[in-house]
Amino acid sequence: MALSYIEMVTTGGTGELASISTICFFCCLYLGRYIAQVWSTRAGQIDNSKLLALGGLILFLLIWMFVHADYPLLSMPALNLLLYWLPFVVMVVALGTFIKLMRIGQQQLGHAKADQAQTQSELRLLQSQLSPHFLFNTLNNLYGLSITRHQEMPGLLLKLSELLRYSVYEAKEQFVPLQDEIAYLNNYLTFEKIRIGERLHLTVDFPTSVENILIAPMLLIVFVENAFKHAKNTTDHRIYIDMRLKVWSNFIQFEIRNSHQIQEQGAFNKFSGVGLENVKKRLDLLYGNQYDFSINDSAGFYTVMLQLNKKIK
Repeated sequence: MALSYIEMVTTGGTGELASISTICFFCCLYLGRYIAQVWSTRAGQIDNSKLLALGGLILFLLIWMFVHADYPLLSMPALNLLLYWLPFVVMVVALGTFIKLMRIGQQQLGHAKADQAQTQSELRLLQSQLSPHFLFNTLNNLYGLSITRHQEMPGLLLKLSELLRYSVYEAKEQFVPLQDEIAYLNNYLTFEKIRIGERLHLTVDFPTSVENILIAPMLLIVFVENAFKHAKNTTDHRIYIDMRLKVWSNFIQFEIRNSHQIQEQGAFNKFSGVGLENVKKRLDLLYGNQYDFSINDSAGFYTVMLQLNKKIK
């Protein structure tokens, strides 16, 4: 049918027309593939709306060629020839572009799924390190208290059980309610107040209304742990820790400030502990470029500021 149609709208022989049409078909097809390659390189992600537009164009031109076959303009050979070859060339180029873009889209989807699987695997690994890290630090503290202040051990063990319950069950989730994370921090602070006693000068400012806001679990505890770690190592009579959590507009901001020994200057910035290295990786995986993080050391105080884009249930 195709050859008879070509022969009807042109003046050449069947053999010549078949050769010309075949060469034209493959040249246009490869031209379409090249256009798709350049297009995808510049545009990046393949847009489904463009694929639909190409598919619609191909279908329209194919229908046009069938209509033209039934109603040729035999009295105007030049126009008749143009109305065949131009739609034919455009259709084949569009077909080549469409096929190549479909394959590129499938490859991108495969890469995206592989990246997502890798990201999930990394997150599970990082989250699995949270509980052992916290448990090691806490048990180390409890050992010293069991010798010097054993009468306070029952209350500390009760708080420890609540902390571990959260770290074991909630830390498996990518995001948890912010109010649960705040409750976890408050339990930890109660634990530290009992452990340190009157030497601790603690100021806390947490919001009371944070419904439907989500945050990565055990994200803030790392900074709180480090603040207590560096503050309690000072020889000062009092240690000072000040932490604030604010929620406004599209952001969550956490700031914590703690006293430290002057000779420790710069130690916090090295990110030498598992916890701080872990939290940096988790921030990159979960928030991408939607967070700001800074550490400052000035006049015997460390200040950590973390600002996150707010996530809603």
